[in-house]
Amino acid sequence: MKIKVLIFLIIVTVLSCKKDKEEVNIDLPLEIDEPTIKLSSNRPNLNVSILLDLSDRINPIKYPNPAMEYYERDLGYIHSVVKSFEWHLRNKKSIKIKDHIQLFIEPEPGDGELNSKMQLLNMSFTKDNAKKEYIKQTSNLYDSIAKEIYHSAINDNNYVGSDVWGFFKNKVEDFCIEEDYRNILVILTDGYLFHEDVKIKEKNLSSYLTPQEIRNNKLNKSNWKERMETENFGFIIRQDDLKDLEVLVLGINPNKKNDYEQDVIFKYWKDWLTQMNVKQFEIKLANLPANMDKVIQDYMFQE
Repeated sequence: MKIKVLIFLIIVTVLSCKKDKEEVNIDLPLEIDEPTIKLSSNRPNLNVSILLDLSDRINPIKYPNPAMEYYERDLGYIHSVVKSFEWHLRNKKSIKIKDHIQLFIEPEPGDGELNSKMQLLNMSFTKDNAKKEYIKQTSNLYDSIAKEIYHSAINDNNYVGSDVWGFFKNKVEDFCIEEDYRNILVILTDGYLFHEDVKIKEKNLSSYLTPQEIRNNKLNKSNWKERMETENFGFIIRQDDLKDLEVLVLGINPNKKNDYEQDVIFKYWKDWLTQMNVKQFEIKLANLPANMDKVIQDYMFQE
């Protein structure tokens, strides 16, 4: 009997350890190497904002990806952005450090505890507090809380969409732009915009974009570009003075059923950001974090 109990305990322990190991491998973001480029010590002040699209695009059951789930890719992108921010600080003259990083979800989550944790990600660095230990904890804090945010959204399984359009309309100017900073907004999204409480349409302009809208507007044919330009399809413009903002869009994931879907999504976004007079922008597909790390570094390390 004692031998049977001992064997049972050993099996349970082994399975438990295996389960823990599997969870760690799934959850931990990709480790990335130190940048190979030499950074100037006279770097500009960075004001980095990260906006998460927590719509059903991150649902691993509805949109599974054997190579790497989309929410895991997001975690990898966040890790790269924050690590790059850390390296920016560590290569800057301490007396000139005046940098800021923050994270947003729109609309804000209803979980009060999660909101409190998100406040910890609103981090400012100056010559008075930019100690090496404080700087190095930034990526660990972001990794941990971002992971919790995504797991909470997936477990809740109540995807109402993400109001990225409303964020630009109501908040981006006040929350993401500061004088004497290089203001960067990183948006993690599949490119489709939709929130159930914000569905505005003005002729062929709208506050949203879905695969169904692309089909309904007959933008799934080879003449999609001509239709968009002659019939004025696009996002409604409610903001046109973002000359001090840079935007990096990561995670575009077009519906594979339409050969022209990617082109349509890119044009919607490019026209929108251009018409809002965004200073500069880049839009990237949902590639693996290992492949996107250098792209993110190159963008973040511009001077």
